[in-house]
Amino acid sequence: ALVCVFLFGGNDSHNMVVPQSQAAFNAYKSIRGSLALPDGNAKLLAVSAKNGTPYALNDGLTSVLPLWTQQNLAVVANVGMLVQPTSRPQYLAGSASVPTNLFSHADQQIAMQAGNPFGSGGTGWAGRIADQVQSMNGASSFPASISMSGSALFCAGNVVQSASLIPGFDLTLNGMSAWPASAAAAKLQALQEIITFDTGLALVQSANKVRQDAIALNGMLKGLAAGAPLATQFPQTDIGKQLQQVAQIMLLRGSTGMSRQVFFCSLGGFDTHSGQSWQQWDLFKQISAGMMAFYNATVEMGIAGQVTTFTESDFGRTLQPSGTGSDHGWGSHHLVMGGAVKGGDLYGTFPTPALGGPDDANTRGVLIPSTSVDQYGATMAKWFGVSPLAMPVVFPNLANFSTPDLGFLG
Repeated sequence: ALVCVFLFGGNDSHNMVVPQSQAAFNAYKSIRGSLALPDGNAKLLAVSAKNGTPYALNDGLTSVLPLWTQQNLAVVANVGMLVQPTSRPQYLAGSASVPTNLFSHADQQIAMQAGNPFGSGGTGWAGRIADQVQSMNGASSFPASISMSGSALFCAGNVVQSASLIPGFDLTLNGMSAWPASAAAAKLQALQEIITFDTGLALVQSANKVRQDAIALNGMLKGLAAGAPLATQFPQTDIGKQLQQVAQIMLLRGSTGMSRQVFFCSLGGFDTHSGQSWQQWDLFKQISAGMMAFYNATVEMGIAGQVTTFTESDFGRTLQPSGTGSDHGWGSHHLVMGGAVKGGDLYGTFPTPALGGPDDANTRGVLIPSTSVDQYGATMAKWFGVSPLAMPVVFPNLANFSTPDLGFLG
């Protein structure tokens, strides 16, 4: 399974992963000013890449820190939406094709879920991954692509139908009870006749099919309560409940026959134009506690090596602060977690912290991504079972990049 945790609003990853080599940290501290995380105190969690380069994680991520040591957590540096590899001179000269509406929340939330720099295209990259491996799920009718955060483009495929659920709620029909029992049965029978009647109208038929699928899925979800509960305790935050529901659905895999699934979870609040220090720390704390509980649940189920959880966001933020916050950026660092992750390491190229430097799209520290979303997603798609021949269908721009597999999964 692939589990996306989307950080809506544009996460300021400059304060998620901080360079600790002296020169880089001094530059970071000088540019970030009041936003800089202080050196040598509890707000920095020291980690090292396998080549010995020192970094630090925000102390809001304390819950997942043990996974770095266990080599089940990694950072992928400076990931973003790209059409092709792009340098600062190319960007400034306008000689490289770049994504549409780069710094727009609405556009980039769509682009990052679609894996399409020019719009939605109607499908998401996880949905297209699910399309390519649907045969691995045999004859199962259970959804292979599920959002726990409302309807999500990320989950939409060309073939695979996605579902969106609200954690803690099944899809039980309201208003179907009546007395005597025969009246309730008649109501249900009438509904079944309505939704199975062929009207000859495509829109009506499509709506009826959605209702039929929901009724069938409801029966499966009711099985969650009947099965053995998870011993792992989840935080009862919004993201904690979403990840708990994902884990509970994974408990059904024996009865549903599912072999491959993708999930979408999310947390908002990362549009930190002001009051960032406390706000971001609290959001990281929620994400970290939820992800750690979810990892523990996969260990409990004996499937930690078969589940990869990762973060995405609209975009990163400016290295230069704007008052007590930061403005819209481009490239951003991301976390990848799971038993198959070659963790305890940083992948990709960590940017130079310099305004107007080689990685800056302007003079405010807007990172030009050194790793594309195509590469990030394709690394997971390969692990998931997507064939090399099918990879261009999932990531049409992947051929523009020389390294389609970043190596963080084994």
